Amino acid sequence: MANLSYKEKVIIEKFLEMQRGGVLYFSNSALKEFILDAVNLDIEDSIYHYKSGSRTNRLRKFFSVESEYTVGVLLNEFCEYWIAQDRLSFIDYSEQEKLYHECLEIAERLKQNSVAEHIDAIQPNVEDRDFDRLAKTIRESIEKNEPEIAIDRLHTFTFRYIRELCKKHDIEYSESESMNAVYGKYIRYLADSKQLESVMTERILKYSINIIEAFNTVRNDMSFAHDNPLLNYHESMLIFNNIANTIKFIEFIESRVPTYPTKYG
Repeated sequence: MANLSYKEKVIIEKFLEMQRGGVLYFSNSALKEFILDAVNLDIEDSIYHYKSGSRTNRLRKFFSVESEYTVGVLLNEFCEYWIAQDRLSFIDYSEQEKLYHECLEIAERLKQNSVAEHIDAIQPNVEDRDFDRLAKTIRESIEKNEPEIAIDRLHTFTFRYIRELCKKHDIEYSESESMNAVYGKYIRYLADSKQLESVMTERILKYSINIIEAFNTVRNDMSFAHDNPLLNYHESMLIFNNIANTIKFIEFIESRVPTYPTKYG
Protein backbone atom coordinates (compact mmCIF):
# COMPACT_ATOMS: atom_id res chain seq x y z
CA MET A 1 0.00 0.00 0.00
CA ALA A 2 1.10 3.56 -0.61
CA ASN A 3 2.57 5.27 2.44
CA LEU A 4 0.92 8.69 2.20
CA SER A 5 0.93 11.15 5.09
CA TYR A 6 -2.27 12.96 6.06
CA LYS A 7 -0.87 16.17 4.54
CA GLU A 8 -0.04 14.41 1.27
CA LYS A 9 -3.55 12.96 1.07
CA VAL A 10 -5.02 16.45 1.53
CA ILE A 11 -2.78 17.87 -1.21
CA ILE A 12 -3.70 15.08 -3.64
CA GLU A 13 -7.43 15.35 -2.96
CA LYS A 14 -7.34 19.13 -3.37
CA PHE A 15 -5.41 18.86 -6.63
CA LEU A 16 -7.76 16.23 -8.02
CA GLU A 17 -10.75 18.25 -6.72
CA MET A 18 -12.09 15.17 -4.97
CA GLN A 19 -13.80 17.24 -2.26
CA ARG A 20 -16.52 18.12 -4.78
CA GLY A 21 -17.29 14.44 -5.34
CA GLY A 22 -15.45 13.95 -8.61
CA VAL A 23 -11.94 13.50 -9.97
CA LEU A 24 -10.88 16.46 -12.10
CA TYR A 25 -13.06 16.40 -15.23
CA PHE A 26 -13.52 12.64 -15.47
CA SER A 27 -16.79 10.79 -15.80
CA ASN A 28 -16.86 7.26 -14.38
CA SER A 29 -16.14 5.68 -17.74
CA ALA A 30 -13.43 8.20 -18.61
CA LEU A 31 -11.69 7.67 -15.26
CA LYS A 32 -11.78 3.91 -15.76
CA GLU A 33 -10.23 4.27 -19.21
CA PHE A 34 -7.60 6.75 -17.96
CA ILE A 35 -6.42 4.53 -15.07
CA LEU A 36 -6.46 1.42 -17.24
CA ASP A 37 -4.23 3.16 -19.76
CA ALA A 38 -1.93 4.62 -17.07
CA VAL A 39 -1.32 1.59 -14.84
CA ASN A 40 -3.22 -1.29 -16.46
CA LEU A 41 -5.68 -1.63 -13.54
CA ASP A 42 -9.48 -1.49 -13.53
CA ILE A 43 -10.76 1.06 -11.00
CA GLU A 44 -14.17 -0.65 -11.16
CA ASP A 45 -12.75 -3.92 -9.83
CA SER A 46 -14.47 -5.00 -6.59
CA ILE A 47 -11.22 -4.67 -4.61
CA TYR A 48 -11.51 -0.89 -4.95
CA HIS A 49 -15.10 -0.67 -3.72
CA TYR A 50 -15.26 1.64 -0.69
CA LYS A 51 -18.28 3.18 1.08
CA SER A 52 -20.62 4.54 -1.60
CA GLY A 53 -18.55 3.15 -4.46
CA SER A 54 -18.25 6.60 -6.07
CA ARG A 55 -15.22 7.35 -8.22
CA THR A 56 -13.69 9.44 -5.42
CA ASN A 57 -14.10 6.65 -2.88
CA ARG A 58 -12.81 4.07 -5.32
CA LEU A 59 -9.74 6.22 -5.94
CA ARG A 60 -9.20 6.59 -2.18
CA LYS A 61 -9.31 2.80 -1.85
CA PHE A 62 -6.97 2.47 -4.84
CA PHE A 63 -4.42 4.70 -3.11
CA SER A 64 -4.71 2.65 0.08
CA VAL A 65 -4.21 -0.82 -1.44
CA GLU A 66 -1.88 -0.38 -4.41
CA SER A 67 1.91 -0.15 -4.25
CA GLU A 68 3.70 3.15 -3.85
CA TYR A 69 5.17 2.79 -7.33
CA THR A 70 1.75 2.26 -8.91
CA VAL A 71 0.21 5.19 -7.06
CA GLY A 72 3.18 7.35 -8.00
CA VAL A 73 2.83 6.52 -11.69
CA LEU A 74 -0.90 7.24 -11.65
CA LEU A 75 -0.46 10.51 -9.77
CA ASN A 76 2.16 11.57 -12.28
CA GLU A 77 -0.28 10.81 -15.11
CA PHE A 78 -2.93 12.92 -13.40
CA CYS A 79 -0.41 15.78 -13.28
CA GLU A 80 0.34 15.42 -16.98
CA TYR A 81 -3.37 15.34 -17.75
CA TRP A 82 -3.95 18.53 -15.76
CA ILE A 83 -1.14 20.29 -17.64
CA ALA A 84 -2.68 19.31 -20.97
CA GLN A 85 -6.14 20.47 -19.92
CA ASP A 86 -5.47 23.63 -17.91
CA ARG A 87 -2.09 25.08 -18.79
CA LEU A 88 -3.34 25.56 -22.35
CA SER A 89 -6.02 27.98 -21.16
CA PHE A 90 -5.54 31.62 -20.19
CA ILE A 91 -7.19 31.25 -16.78
CA ASP A 92 -4.98 31.86 -13.76
CA TYR A 93 -4.66 28.64 -11.81
CA SER A 94 -1.86 29.77 -9.48
CA GLU A 95 -3.16 27.84 -6.44
CA GLN A 96 -3.82 24.75 -8.53
CA GLU A 97 -0.34 25.04 -10.05
CA LYS A 98 1.14 25.03 -6.55
CA LEU A 99 -0.77 21.82 -5.81
CA TYR A 100 0.40 20.43 -9.16
CA HIS A 101 4.07 20.85 -8.24
CA GLU A 102 3.50 19.40 -4.79
CA CYS A 103 1.78 16.37 -6.33
CA LEU A 104 4.67 15.90 -8.75
CA GLU A 105 7.06 15.75 -5.78
CA ILE A 106 4.84 13.21 -4.04
CA ALA A 107 4.66 11.13 -7.23
CA GLU A 108 8.43 11.11 -7.63
CA ARG A 109 8.91 10.01 -4.02
CA LEU A 110 6.45 7.17 -4.43
CA LYS A 111 7.98 6.02 -7.72
CA GLN A 112 11.35 5.53 -6.03
CA ASN A 113 9.89 2.34 -4.55
CA SER A 114 9.72 -0.50 -7.03
CA VAL A 115 6.38 -1.92 -8.12
CA ALA A 116 7.62 -5.39 -7.09
CA GLU A 117 9.90 -6.97 -4.55
CA HIS A 118 13.45 -7.89 -5.56
CA ILE A 119 13.11 -6.84 -9.19
CA ASP A 120 16.90 -6.50 -9.08
CA ALA A 121 17.17 -10.28 -8.56
CA ILE A 122 16.21 -10.88 -12.18
CA GLN A 123 19.78 -10.86 -13.43
CA PRO A 124 21.64 -13.57 -15.41
CA ASN A 125 23.96 -15.81 -13.38
CA VAL A 126 26.27 -16.29 -16.38
CA GLU A 127 27.52 -13.89 -19.02
CA ASP A 128 25.33 -14.27 -22.07
CA ARG A 129 23.89 -11.52 -24.26
CA ASP A 130 20.55 -13.20 -24.94
CA PHE A 131 20.13 -14.19 -21.29
CA ASP A 132 20.80 -10.59 -20.31
CA ARG A 133 18.25 -9.29 -22.83
CA LEU A 134 15.68 -11.77 -21.53
CA ALA A 135 16.17 -10.53 -17.97
CA LYS A 136 15.94 -6.93 -19.13
CA THR A 137 12.59 -7.46 -20.88
CA ILE A 138 11.16 -9.02 -17.70
CA ARG A 139 12.31 -6.09 -15.54
CA GLU A 140 10.88 -3.62 -18.06
CA SER A 141 7.48 -5.33 -18.01
CA ILE A 142 7.41 -5.20 -14.22
CA GLU A 143 8.48 -1.54 -14.18
CA LYS A 144 5.62 -0.82 -16.62
CA ASN A 145 3.28 -2.55 -14.16
CA GLU A 146 2.51 -5.36 -16.60
CA PRO A 147 3.49 -8.55 -14.72
CA GLU A 148 1.03 -10.70 -16.68
CA ILE A 149 3.01 -9.88 -19.85
CA ALA A 150 6.24 -11.13 -18.24
CA ILE A 151 5.04 -14.53 -17.00
CA ASP A 152 6.21 -16.65 -19.95
CA ARG A 153 9.60 -14.91 -20.08
CA LEU A 154 10.00 -15.24 -16.32
CA HIS A 155 9.47 -19.00 -16.72
CA THR A 156 12.12 -19.14 -19.45
CA PHE A 157 14.51 -17.07 -17.34
CA THR A 158 13.97 -19.20 -14.23
CA PHE A 159 14.58 -22.47 -16.08
CA ARG A 160 17.81 -21.12 -17.60
CA TYR A 161 18.86 -19.76 -14.20
CA ILE A 162 18.35 -23.14 -12.50
CA ARG A 163 20.18 -25.04 -15.23
CA GLU A 164 23.15 -22.69 -14.89
CA LEU A 165 23.22 -23.40 -11.14
CA CYS A 166 23.32 -27.12 -11.88
CA LYS A 167 26.16 -26.64 -14.36
CA LYS A 168 28.09 -24.63 -11.79
CA HIS A 169 27.90 -27.44 -9.24
CA ASP A 170 28.18 -30.27 -11.77
CA ILE A 171 24.67 -31.53 -10.99
CA GLU A 172 23.64 -33.89 -13.77
CA TYR A 173 20.33 -33.38 -15.55
CA SER A 174 18.90 -34.10 -18.98
CA GLU A 175 17.46 -31.55 -21.39
CA SER A 176 14.15 -33.40 -21.31
CA GLU A 177 13.66 -32.98 -17.55
CA SER A 178 11.06 -30.49 -16.35
CA MET A 179 12.00 -27.31 -14.51
CA ASN A 180 10.73 -28.59 -11.18
CA ALA A 181 12.74 -31.82 -11.58
CA VAL A 182 15.95 -29.92 -12.26
CA TYR A 183 15.19 -27.47 -9.46
CA GLY A 184 14.57 -30.39 -7.10
CA LYS A 185 18.06 -31.71 -7.83
CA TYR A 186 19.56 -28.33 -6.98
CA ILE A 187 17.64 -28.12 -3.69
CA ARG A 188 18.78 -31.66 -2.81
CA TYR A 189 22.35 -30.59 -3.50
CA LEU A 190 22.02 -27.63 -1.11
CA ALA A 191 20.58 -29.86 1.61
CA ASP A 192 23.04 -32.74 1.20
CA SER A 193 26.07 -30.45 1.02
CA LYS A 194 24.99 -28.70 4.26
CA GLN A 195 24.55 -25.26 2.70
CA LEU A 196 21.39 -24.64 4.74
CA GLU A 197 21.50 -23.94 8.47
CA SER A 198 17.91 -24.73 9.45
CA VAL A 199 15.49 -27.55 8.79
CA MET A 200 12.77 -24.96 8.23
CA THR A 201 14.70 -23.34 5.37
CA GLU A 202 15.19 -26.75 3.79
CA ARG A 203 11.48 -27.48 4.06
CA ILE A 204 10.53 -24.11 2.56
CA LEU A 205 12.81 -24.72 -0.41
CA LYS A 206 11.55 -28.26 -0.89
CA TYR A 207 7.98 -26.99 -0.84
CA SER A 208 8.93 -24.40 -3.44
CA ILE A 209 9.49 -27.31 -5.84
CA ASN A 210 5.68 -27.64 -5.90
CA ILE A 211 5.42 -23.93 -6.72
CA ILE A 212 7.87 -24.33 -9.59
CA GLU A 213 5.82 -27.27 -10.86
CA ALA A 214 2.66 -25.15 -10.80
CA PHE A 215 4.55 -22.44 -12.69
CA ASN A 216 4.73 -24.82 -15.68
CA THR A 217 0.92 -24.87 -15.88
CA VAL A 218 0.61 -21.10 -15.59
CA ARG A 219 3.18 -20.62 -18.32
CA ASN A 220 1.48 -23.10 -20.67
CA ASP A 221 -2.16 -22.15 -20.05
CA MET A 222 -2.20 -18.54 -18.78
CA SER A 223 0.60 -16.65 -20.52
CA PHE A 224 1.64 -15.49 -23.98
CA ALA A 225 3.67 -18.68 -24.38
CA HIS A 226 0.58 -19.82 -26.32
CA ASP A 227 -2.70 -18.30 -27.47
CA ASN A 228 -4.12 -18.06 -23.94
CA PRO A 229 -6.27 -15.72 -21.86
CA LEU A 230 -3.76 -14.03 -19.55
CA LEU A 231 -3.61 -14.55 -15.81
CA ASN A 232 -4.93 -11.54 -13.88
CA TYR A 233 -2.63 -8.76 -12.67
CA HIS A 234 -2.62 -9.50 -8.94
CA GLU A 235 -1.91 -13.22 -9.26
CA SER A 236 0.79 -12.46 -11.83
CA MET A 237 2.42 -10.07 -9.36
CA LEU A 238 2.20 -12.68 -6.60
CA ILE A 239 3.94 -15.22 -8.82
CA PHE A 240 6.63 -12.74 -9.82
CA ASN A 241 7.33 -11.75 -6.21
CA ASN A 242 7.49 -15.37 -5.10
CA ILE A 243 9.91 -16.40 -7.85
CA ALA A 244 12.04 -13.25 -7.44
CA ASN A 245 12.19 -13.73 -3.67
CA THR A 246 13.38 -17.33 -4.14
CA ILE A 247 16.05 -16.23 -6.62
CA LYS A 248 17.17 -13.49 -4.23
CA PHE A 249 17.64 -16.08 -1.48
CA ILE A 250 19.52 -18.39 -3.84
CA GLU A 251 21.85 -15.49 -4.68
CA PHE A 252 22.67 -15.22 -0.97
CA ILE A 253 23.27 -18.96 -0.64
CA GLU A 254 25.43 -19.02 -3.78
CA SER A 255 27.59 -16.22 -2.41
CA ARG A 256 28.65 -18.63 0.37
CA VAL A 257 28.98 -21.82 -1.70
CA PRO A 258 32.48 -22.80 -2.91
CA THR A 259 32.97 -21.82 -6.53
CA TYR A 260 34.59 -25.09 -7.52
CA PRO A 261 32.21 -27.70 -8.93
CA THR A 262 31.36 -30.83 -6.99
CA LYS A 263 30.26 -33.91 -8.92
CA TYR A 264 26.62 -34.44 -8.02
CA GLY A 265 24.28 -36.57 -10.09
